[in-house]
Amino acid sequence: MKILSAQQIYEADIVTLQQQHMSSDALMERAASQLFAWIHAKYQDAPVNFQLFCGTGNNGGDGLALARLLQAQGYTLAVHVVQYSENPSKDFRLNLERLKEKQLIPNFIHKDSAFPQITATDVVIDAIFGIGLNRPPAAWVAQLINHINASSTFVIAVDLPSGLPADREPWSTAVVQAHQVLAFQVPKLVFFLPQTAPYIGQWTLLDIGLDAEFLNTTETAYTLMDRPEIVPLYRPRNRFSHKGTYGHAVIVGGSYGKIGAVQLASKACLAAGSGLVTAFVPQCGYLALQTAAPEVMVLTDTTEKHITEIAIPFTPTTVGIGIGMGTHEQTAKAFGAFLQQMQKPMVIDADGLNILAQHPSLLNDIPAQSILTPHPKELERLIGSWDDDFDKLAKAKAFSAQYNCVLVIKGAHTVTLYQHKGYINSTGNPGMATAGSGDVLTGILTGLLAQGYTPLHAAAFGVYLHGLAGDKCAAITGYEALTASGIFKHIGEAYKALLEPSGA
Repeated sequence: MKILSAQQIYEADIVTLQQQHMSSDALMERAASQLFAWIHAKYQDAPVNFQLFCGTGNNGGDGLALARLLQAQGYTLAVHVVQYSENPSKDFRLNLERLKEKQLIPNFIHKDSAFPQITATDVVIDAIFGIGLNRPPAAWVAQLINHINASSTFVIAVDLPSGLPADREPWSTAVVQAHQVLAFQVPKLVFFLPQTAPYIGQWTLLDIGLDAEFLNTTETAYTLMDRPEIVPLYRPRNRFSHKGTYGHAVIVGGSYGKIGAVQLASKACLAAGSGLVTAFVPQCGYLALQTAAPEVMVLTDTTEKHITEIAIPFTPTTVGIGIGMGTHEQTAKAFGAFLQQMQKPMVIDADGLNILAQHPSLLNDIPAQSILTPHPKELERLIGSWDDDFDKLAKAKAFSAQYNCVLVIKGAHTVTLYQHKGYINSTGNPGMATAGSGDVLTGILTGLLAQGYTPLHAAAFGVYLHGLAGDKCAAITGYEALTASGIFKHIGEAYKALLEPSGA
């Protein structure tokens, strides 16, 4: 699903009006009807009092049109017009007159007004600002927003929480904290970023009939990867195949006390579908791996506790490297030498990333289109600090382009970046914030590369599969008891759910 910028949404509106030969007022009415349908389905049997806060732009016009529909259905409501502008939009004015014709007279709030009382049993509908917000709210409007947030009532935001711009970080904390956002047609990037997502409890898309051709043909900087985007990436198995058909992956890592990371990655690599998996570890890991993972072959370094030289006596299909490896000086030298030998895309995680950060010259030796999987601290070591999430994404895109790598930024909505485009994951849950979860992801990505997935497809598909396996696990264990072992044990179930027609 494409994530459009505010400017692209404006363009979609214009094209829709032209192609469907309709007025902007008619499109607003369509949007209000969709808002009403969702709200009525939720509240039709509940004794509820709505308080609508409407700005003077088109978002406010949506709110006024919604108020008229709620009144016609017999709901109890109060409408407040937040007069932050002397130049209301045309469609706002039109809907204000229609509301007055229905004898629903709004309460006008201005700079010197007392704010209306909001009780805990009310439902607030926020339609003050939409995607057109391009400057900080005035101080008194910010105070109104804080008044709404302090009310402890359920808040529904129209398209976006007021005070939250669509394409940049907020100017301040004066942002409506919405429990539910009813977004028109497409999600916004701010729904998925750590800095801005806390303002959004849940979000639902309302189809307002924007021009389908425009939506299908417009190139966007970000795409939300959900089941419809992921299923076409799947590479089904050939009936007449064997283990060699699906590649021989090598997992390189481990050090004294951290062999479990290699166990997790190796098992996940097999579960993701790699035909053969070999682990390369220091000697202290030999017995543990042979015992815990009998399907995995094992090669060892010449030393006991850490890697000093990576010697693989065959040509692997791909390699996943770094998990539990440590950053010992000898290990760093071995890692640098190995990078110069590898010619194929590989997966680099954990201490592989830390060594790259400590020795930046090694970045030039990364094989083209390799997948790097940093968590936030590892990312900061690679690209430097950032001012906000948008600055972070810009710097991460520049890093990906400079070193021709696929960058997987792990988080609640993991973002995969390549060639200045971003792919946002839709699966996963808070229970996956647990030790070893990233090792399982490294194994999955390595296993997909071994089977012939392109690096970008392996990254997007693998991140989704990893999150879906975590969701399947959490459905049984809950969040707190979820473990990395549980994630890889549910990879098969995730595959089945992904490929079943229902997606169950």
